[in-house]
Amino acid sequence: MTDGSLQLAGLNAPVTIKRDRLGVPEITAWSLEDLARALGFLHAQERFFQMDLQRRSAAGELSELFGSRALDHDRKMRIHRLRQVAEQILADLKADHRRMLEAYTDGVNAGLGALSVNPFEYLLLRQPPRPWFAEDSLLVVLAMYADLQDENADADAERGYLRSTLPAPMYRFLFPEGSQWDAPLTGSAIKPAPPPAADVYNLRALAENFQDADSQAPEYQPEIPVGSNNWALAGHRTAHGGGMLASDMHLRQRVPVVWYRARFKVSNVRGRNLDITGVTLPGTPLMIAGSNGRVAWAYTNSYGDWTDRVILESQPGNEGRYRTPDGYRDLDIHHERIRIKGSEDVILEVRSSRWGPVIGRDYQGRLQTVHWIAAMPEATNVRLLEMMFADNVHEALRIAPEIGMPHQNLVVADADGNIGWTIIGKIPRRDGGFDPLLPASWADSGTGWNGWISSREYPRVVNPVSGQIWSANARIVGEPGLALIGDGGYGLGARSKQIRDDLVPLQDATPGDFLKVQLDDRALFLDPWRNLALELLDQPGEKNTTQRQLAASVLADTDLRASTESQAYPLVRKFRHLCLSRLRHFLTLEARRADPDYQPRLTRKFEGALWQLVEKRPQHLLDPQYESWADFLLTALDDAIASLDTDGDGQLETWGDHNVVRINHPLGAIPVLGPYLNMPSYGAAGDTFMPRVQAENFGTSERFAVAPGREAEGYFHMPGGQSGHPLSDYYRLGFRAWAAGEPLPFLPGETVHTLELLPVQR
Repeated sequence: MTDGSLQLAGLNAPVTIKRDRLGVPEITAWSLEDLARALGFLHAQERFFQMDLQRRSAAGELSELFGSRALDHDRKMRIHRLRQVAEQILADLKADHRRMLEAYTDGVNAGLGALSVNPFEYLLLRQPPRPWFAEDSLLVVLAMYADLQDENADADAERGYLRSTLPAPMYRFLFPEGSQWDAPLTGSAIKPAPPPAADVYNLRALAENFQDADSQAPEYQPEIPVGSNNWALAGHRTAHGGGMLASDMHLRQRVPVVWYRARFKVSNVRGRNLDITGVTLPGTPLMIAGSNGRVAWAYTNSYGDWTDRVILESQPGNEGRYRTPDGYRDLDIHHERIRIKGSEDVILEVRSSRWGPVIGRDYQGRLQTVHWIAAMPEATNVRLLEMMFADNVHEALRIAPEIGMPHQNLVVADADGNIGWTIIGKIPRRDGGFDPLLPASWADSGTGWNGWISSREYPRVVNPVSGQIWSANARIVGEPGLALIGDGGYGLGARSKQIRDDLVPLQDATPGDFLKVQLDDRALFLDPWRNLALELLDQPGEKNTTQRQLAASVLADTDLRASTESQAYPLVRKFRHLCLSRLRHFLTLEARRADPDYQPRLTRKFEGALWQLVEKRPQHLLDPQYESWADFLLTALDDAIASLDTDGDGQLETWGDHNVVRINHPLGAIPVLGPYLNMPSYGAAGDTFMPRVQAENFGTSERFAVAPGREAEGYFHMPGGQSGHPLSDYYRLGFRAWAAGEPLPFLPGETVHTLELLPVQR
């Protein structure tokens, strides 16, 4: 419903909802509770199925909708018992925050009930929608934890396993603390550990002494992209003298899009009039990122260490008991009922220690438990609501430590020209450090997670001399801040470095300058690999095949970009990835030998080790199936060329041929429905190690730049429309502008529809 008037139970005063041509609402209310009720109504009308999937995903309840195909996911999530966590969070909320959630919940159920027919997905699934409950909004927040964090501490498991099976120098080499691509706000790049010497670890000789049953590296698998960029410039670097912020949150892309745009106007609340524009998260009453006229804020995922694997020390002869600082204790047993559409219920037995659920066994058969911050009720709240009232950067940074949400790099800018960074989310106090897979130390007193650090201990950067702040999922700070955050899988730093350097020359900057940075697809990170390929092809005595001549001509282009027409970019990218996957496979030989099921993953900073091998070429770390490093590298290059010359016609695939964006609806795989439900597919520019991040179904979930107080000058992009219904005019609007990088206004435009929500007359 977009026009006219409708009575909405629970309202204290009328609420006006104006929509522009894109369907972006401007909601004018007289209280926060009325605002929440109206927003819940809108979310339900346009995004209820999306909200339902989010709560069910976190709670492990998707099988009830989709049948046994979702059972593996539900088993994986149900061990964390997040529905019970959400119920406890709700019980612990402040009274005013709970009232807002309850008002939002009432609005959701009213919006769902006001539809003339249930959302189409339920008609296809032959299931009725389930009512919304207040704890469901908290489950939506917990679903974001699962999306943004390593909920099962798989990275800890791999690091702990390799540390136990490889010599210490080799382990340190494979897991460097940093690399030459580091670009932190504070501190400097951390030099990676050198490769172990031949007298310390001669892997080539070791490999020649026994047969490797799996000597061939598995088929090339590119890295999973990580996401989000944001940055800010201080007032002395902008055209208007105030701070300016850019936001570019990268997530898995789907239909409908993750976010729902909105503008909030609330009169005389806490002594001020609120006017806030940005993105909301359907399922919650929260403005996630945006600008309130005084302060603009945005995030990138922190990739701090928010999860631990702990090896339980079982009582001899009784695996149902484990050692704690208070002696041996029984594992707790819970039985979770998973309802499955079209099948009988499944009862899942969940065994839990005091630190979290038992997740499985290590390669030695020992029980492992996972300790995840999202499963701690005190870690989550809805105090992000307070960000709407921040008047300046200092207030925003003061609020951040009290906000319970997935941990993000919070970057803020204010109208007075100030800029700042900190971690938003509650940080646990870690006694004993971040060592992965601690076998028995958690059973000793004084080790583990002990409460929360105080707000004054949070690392912060405010108004740096450079006048710029940037973040892109890489390490932000050095010690002592790093000791509080840990390393949960930081990005390499190449993207951060490119953004930092893009910002340096900007003076008198405008939002248009920020858009150029966001669309920067220069492949600076891969350029050394292009040079390496050209050097290999130019070596005297090398066989000058037709394919190598083709590669040399393609690589001669000095401006390497992830542009759709580039043939050089996919060739260089494939060359690097083949080198990476084959070396990663060989270097973990002993680990694969100890556990045949082990699949090498390593960290994103493995590049520091990889490039040292390519430069130094230590013979004792070369796979014996190759005579020399030149042989290894040329083989990888030849294979890369062959894989891209798919027709054998001497024409290599372009990046646009390869990087095809497919943003689909959960039901879009149904052949007849796909064209109506999915966004149009297209070849896209951009990739992982540059500001313009884009993969098949991962990339920019929203893109904006704004100067607080000058919102009318800002721009906004989103890879889809406001509505989740394919027959709505608002289903796809905005997609083409997002794909092309053509700016749309940050603020809602001219009103084309007006809906009045009225209190029920008594």
